[in-house]
Amino acid sequence: MYNYYNYPCPNIYPWYRQQYPTYPNYPYNQESVFSPWSLQYPGDRVFIEIKDYGPNPFVINIEEATEQNNTFRSTLWTGDNLQLTLMSLNPGEDIGLEMHPDVDQFIRIEEGRGIVQMGDSEDNLSFEETVGDDFIFIIPAGKWHNLTNIGRTPLKLYTIYAPPQHSHGTVHETKAEAEAEH
Repeated sequence: MYNYYNYPCPNIYPWYRQQYPTYPNYPYNQESVFSPWSLQYPGDRVFIEIKDYGPNPFVINIEEATEQNNTFRSTLWTGDNLQLTLMSLNPGEDIGLEMHPDVDQFIRIEEGRGIVQMGDSEDNLSFEETVGDDFIFIIPAGKWHNLTNIGRTPLKLYTIYAPPQHSHGTVHETKAEAEAEH
C-alpha cells in the first residue's frame, strides 16, 4: 500500500499539499485585478473622491462610496438619460416633499432607518413604509414623495434618476444649500 513517502506522484491526489498558506489576505491567494475605469483594486478600502464622473465609463463600489459621502446631495455620475446621486440625511432630517413630473426615481438605503411617504398630491400621501439597510423603493414620475431619517445615525442612500434631475457636478453640502438653489 502506498503512503505519502512512497506514493509515485507525491504532489497529486490524494495527498496534495498547498505550496503556501491559505489564510485570508495572503497576497498569493488573491487575484489583483485593476481596471483603468475603476477607482480601486478589489478588496482594498480606499478613499473615494466624490465628484461627477459622467458621462465617461465608470466602475465603483457603490456601497463604500455611499457610506463615505457626508454631503446632503452629490452627483456621482450624470449622463444624457440617467443620473446617480449620493445623499446623507442627518437624524431627523428629510429630503423634502417633492414631485418630479417627468422623472422616475430609484432609491436604495445603504445605512440607517427612515420613513418613506408617497401619494398623488402633497396633501394626500397615502403610501407610508419604514425602510432600512438594503431596502429599495421606486418613485414613479408624478408622485409626491418624502423620506425622513428616523434613526440616530445619518441615513446614507443613493438614488438613480431617469432622466437626470440635477445639473452635472451638483454638490449640496447641506439641505439649506439645496433649498436655496431651487
